[in-house]
Amino acid sequence: MTAMKGARAIFILLCCVLWSFTGSEVLPGGNLFGLIVIFCCAVLGGKLLEIIKIPSVPQIPPLFGMLLAGFILRNIPFLNQYIYINSTWSSNLRNTALTIILIRAGLGLDQEALKHLKKICLRLSVGPCLIEASSAAVFSHFIMKFPWKWAFLLGFVLGAVSPAIIVPSMLLLQEQGYGIQKGIPTLLIAASSLDDILAITGFNTCMSIVFSSGSILYTLNVSIIEVVVGAVMGALLGCFIRHFPSKDQAKVHWKRAFLILGTCISAVIGSQRLGLHGVGGLCTLVLTYISGIYWSREKIRVQKIMATTWNIFQPLLFGLVGSEVSVSSLPSNAIGIGVATLSLALLVRIFATFCLMCYASFSFKEKIFIALAWMPKATVQAVLGPLALESARINAHHLEGYAQDVMTLAFLAILITAPNGAVLIGILGPKMLTRCDPKHFKTSVDTVLVHH
Repeated sequence: MTAMKGARAIFILLCCVLWSFTGSEVLPGGNLFGLIVIFCCAVLGGKLLEIIKIPSVPQIPPLFGMLLAGFILRNIPFLNQYIYINSTWSSNLRNTALTIILIRAGLGLDQEALKHLKKICLRLSVGPCLIEASSAAVFSHFIMKFPWKWAFLLGFVLGAVSPAIIVPSMLLLQEQGYGIQKGIPTLLIAASSLDDILAITGFNTCMSIVFSSGSILYTLNVSIIEVVVGAVMGALLGCFIRHFPSKDQAKVHWKRAFLILGTCISAVIGSQRLGLHGVGGLCTLVLTYISGIYWSREKIRVQKIMATTWNIFQPLLFGLVGSEVSVSSLPSNAIGIGVATLSLALLVRIFATFCLMCYASFSFKEKIFIALAWMPKATVQAVLGPLALESARINAHHLEGYAQDVMTLAFLAILITAPNGAVLIGILGPKMLTRCDPKHFKTSVDTVLVHH
C-alpha cells in the first residue's frame, strides 16, 4: 500500500515537472500528451498480445497489438479530440525510427554469411521485392486508378519484408534445429536486411519523382548523384567511426552506439531538411556496414543497444501508424479494393519466390516454406507509409488522396501479413523443414551451405 502511494506521488510530481517545462503541451490536446497516451496504449497493446497464448498456435507479434492500439485511439470519437500530434513531431519520430531500422540492417549484414550465400541471397532479396513492387504497381494502376508514379511508390512500400517478424521466428527455428542443415534460417535473416535496403532506396527514388516539378530524367540523375554522395559520405564516416573511439576506452560499445545513432539521425533528418532524401539512408547503411566489419564480433554489444533503442521507438512508430487511419474518412470501397490489390501482389510475390528457389538445392516443402515465410510486412511499411502522406500535406495538397490510400494499404499490409506470417512460420517450420541436432551445427548467422 505504501509503495502504491509512493508511485502515485512520483507520477503526480513528474506531471507537475512536465507541465512546468512544456505548459499546455502536456495537457489534453497537446503534442506531449498525445505521445504519452499513444506510447502507453501501444505498450499495453503489445503486452496484452504477449500474455494471450492460444494452445498450438505460435505467438502473435506484439507490434500487431501496438498497431491496433493506435487505430482504436483514433477511431473512438471522445478520445480522438484530445489526442493530437503535429506533423513535425510525428515526422521526426518516424525518421528516427527509420534511422534505427537502417542502423540495425547495416549492422546485421554479416560479411561471412554474404560470401557463403552469394547468388541465392541476392535472388531472394532482390527478385521478390522488385517483382512484388512491379506487380503492386500494375494492380494499383488498373484497380485503384493510381498514376504510374504513385503506383510504383506504393509498390516499393509494399515490397519489403519485416525483419521484426522474420528474424525472431527464424532464430527460434534455428534454436530448435529446423532447417539449419541447409542454412534456411540464416538465408532468410541475411536476405531480409538486403530486401529492406532495396525497398527503401526504391521508395526514396519514387518519392523524388512524385514530388518533383522537373522531368523524370532530371530527377533520376539527381537520385543517382544522391546515391553516390550518400555512399561516399557513409564510407568516409564509417572509416572514421571504426577507429574512433579506440578499443582501449572504457565502455567503448556505449560510445560507439551513441556516436553511430547521433551521426545517422543527423544524416537522415538533415538530408530530409536539405531536400536530399536519398543521401541520409544510404549513408547510414554504408557507415554501419563498414564499422561493423572492423568491429567483428564486438558489434554484437552495439546491436544489443540498438535493439533496446528500437524497443522504445517501436510502440511509438506502430501506434502513430494506427492513429493515422480514420474509418470515417475512408471511402466505402477503399478497404475491399485495397485488400484485393494487396492480395494479388502477395500471390505474385509468393509464386515468384518459389520459382526463384527452384534453382537452389531445396526440397519441394522447403521451397514452399521459404515462399510463405517471405511475406510478413511491418517495420518498413510503418515508416514509409506515412512519409508520402506527410509530404503531400506539406508540399502538394492535391495529392493527399493518393497519399492517404498509400497509408491505408501500408496499414492493411501490416494488419494482414504480420500476424498471419508469424503464425505460418511457426506452424509450417516444424512440418516442412528437416530437423537436426543444433549441437552439430554452428548456430551463428554464418551457418550456410557453401554450394548455395
